[in-house]
Amino acid sequence: MKALTLYNTRTRSKEVFEPATPGVVGMYTCGPTVYAPQHLGNLRSQLFADLLKRTFLYEGYKVTHVINITDVGHLTDDADAGDDKMEAAAKTSGQTAQEVAALYTKQWADDRERVGCLPPEFLPRATEHITEQIELAQKLEQGGYTYLTSDGLYFDTAKFPGYSDFAGLDLEAQQSAGRVAEVDEKRNPADFALWKVAPEGVKRQQEWDSPWGRGFPGWHLECSAMSVKYLGENFDVHTGGIDHVSVHHTNEVAQSECGLGVHPWVRYWLHNEFLSLDKEKMSKSKGHVFVLDGLVEMGFAPLSYRYFFLQAHYRQQQRYSQEAMEAADTGYKRLCRQVIEVRDAPGEPDAEKLAPFQARFRDALHDDLNAPRAVAVAWDVAKNKELSAAGKRALFLEFDAVLGLDFANVELPEETQESDPRIDALVQARQEARAGKDFTESDRIRDELLAEGIVIDDTPEGPRWRRE
Repeated sequence: MKALTLYNTRTRSKEVFEPATPGVVGMYTCGPTVYAPQHLGNLRSQLFADLLKRTFLYEGYKVTHVINITDVGHLTDDADAGDDKMEAAAKTSGQTAQEVAALYTKQWADDRERVGCLPPEFLPRATEHITEQIELAQKLEQGGYTYLTSDGLYFDTAKFPGYSDFAGLDLEAQQSAGRVAEVDEKRNPADFALWKVAPEGVKRQQEWDSPWGRGFPGWHLECSAMSVKYLGENFDVHTGGIDHVSVHHTNEVAQSECGLGVHPWVRYWLHNEFLSLDKEKMSKSKGHVFVLDGLVEMGFAPLSYRYFFLQAHYRQQQRYSQEAMEAADTGYKRLCRQVIEVRDAPGEPDAEKLAPFQARFRDALHDDLNAPRAVAVAWDVAKNKELSAAGKRALFLEFDAVLGLDFANVELPEETQESDPRIDALVQARQEARAGKDFTESDRIRDELLAEGIVIDDTPEGPRWRRE
């Protein structure tokens, strides 16, 4: 069996995963900026990180997972211009920044739980770690990596020759395309704020004293300071959305490696692709916002969205559509019916018969978390006629430690019986033939449906059909 292999953004290649300390994994995930509802695209990055964490646990690692809450410092422009998103949301809503943060942190946490994400070991908030952020900025200043402007303390990217390496940036092309805009007093367009000084005469809701003046930390500084506090100056894994690579994570690498004197700061960087809608990534700024509650209102189970996520590889863009979501909801419920049928099966499984399925499932995960292949193995278990009910039960529950679809507890209400007008009509015709003792016709209809993979179960409440 091949070893666990993951695509490392830092090296742009698949690598065998080997943590710094055998048996132990330190993992950091970029969490939400809690100024607005977290949409389904945001949730995809959490599902990906959860799949990775569950895979590590399945492999027997002890995992320390840290997810940050950004409740200050994330500006509306990548080039350190514009307003703090938390301040802007507070002005618009009439609430305090703290109230806005509390509201959307709860929504994010509730949604994570509803789609089966395991809780992190640490969930630090940026506003609770100002001291650590100031200390890291001071280390950078003492190392000669910073300069002061009237706007605050900036990191001088020219002092870090490897700045463009992480994302393979062409800084001149970025500048000409407007990706990194000019800000007054910057030495280089890619330079970024470590600490922003509050403008004179402007009273902000969230600001703190610092050696550079009263103000607030830069967004990039937060993740470096908090990850190091909980995971140490070197750790194994950092995850986030693909949109973080060229700016946020590039800046994290720069300030961390310079401030701490380490390389590489993080051993493995993993990034998930976008969730798209009509061939555009789902984002708040474009108004393409769908939240989990919206799916629930349409009748979808929250875990159906997790099943939808598992249908695509995390490094592939995934397109959301009503049709795709309906298919995922149907597929999830069909698989759950198979699980429920064997969940209370007595007896012990035959380990020898389980082994091939376990090996295929693990091979799928070891191939850079190939979730679609892993789900396909679960379906093969459901359809296999050689496995006992006890064997299927054992495999379903084992696989669910990674898939996170709640096989041990899921219940489906009666009204979730799949409906198809043509099949329903054939089932009804068979029932009428049986009532009229026309068993030749009833058997013909049964066999016709069976050839399509549709099984009829005759229950005391009447016939019910299901797909094998």
